[in-house]
Amino acid sequence: MFRLPLLVALGLIVAFGGGIWSTLVALDATTGFGAIKLGPWEAFPQAQTIDADPYAKAHRANAGRLLLGSAEGLSFTAAVDDDGAPLTGNCTYLLTGQTPQARLWTLFVTSGGLAPPQAQAERPVALNSRIVLRKADGSFDITLSAGARPGNWLSLPENRPFRLVLTLLDTPTAGSSGLLDLTMPKLEKIGCGNA
Repeated sequence: MFRLPLLVALGLIVAFGGGIWSTLVALDATTGFGAIKLGPWEAFPQAQTIDADPYAKAHRANAGRLLLGSAEGLSFTAAVDDDGAPLTGNCTYLLTGQTPQARLWTLFVTSGGLAPPQAQAERPVALNSRIVLRKADGSFDITLSAGARPGNWLSLPENRPFRLVLTLLDTPTAGSSGLLDLTMPKLEKIGCGNA
């Protein structure tokens, strides 16, 4: 007597649970289509426009974030170094070069999602174009490590993977013209552990 309703309820639980789970996995797997890769840096220039694909729109709604408009700026993320190895807090990295032309840029380290880090008084959590120390030619060197370093330094989460988020604000690169000709900063691993 209760066998049929029990099987129907079990079938509905499996169907709805599997559908919700697969949707969440799909949303976490990608920001959408139309990514551009410049070395380790990846951006989705169409993700914030009206022409964004349905996956990008769903990803944006799921994250609850407002993205920059195409005329406002462009965010790049890096989860690997120039050699393609995943970024981890056990290693030390050197970010060198220049950013593409922008009125202002910000750089921060995040260990999950793309949320900005929580401010800690004793550790630098972000840098921007106004405070970074530059060489005579306008380029910069930024060391990323768990331990403090002289000069430009960003603190890494120890023993955890992380991502870098570089946001260019009020930049001509946000338009589609010349996007693939950009020169992005190089991100190289300079040691791991106590090396």
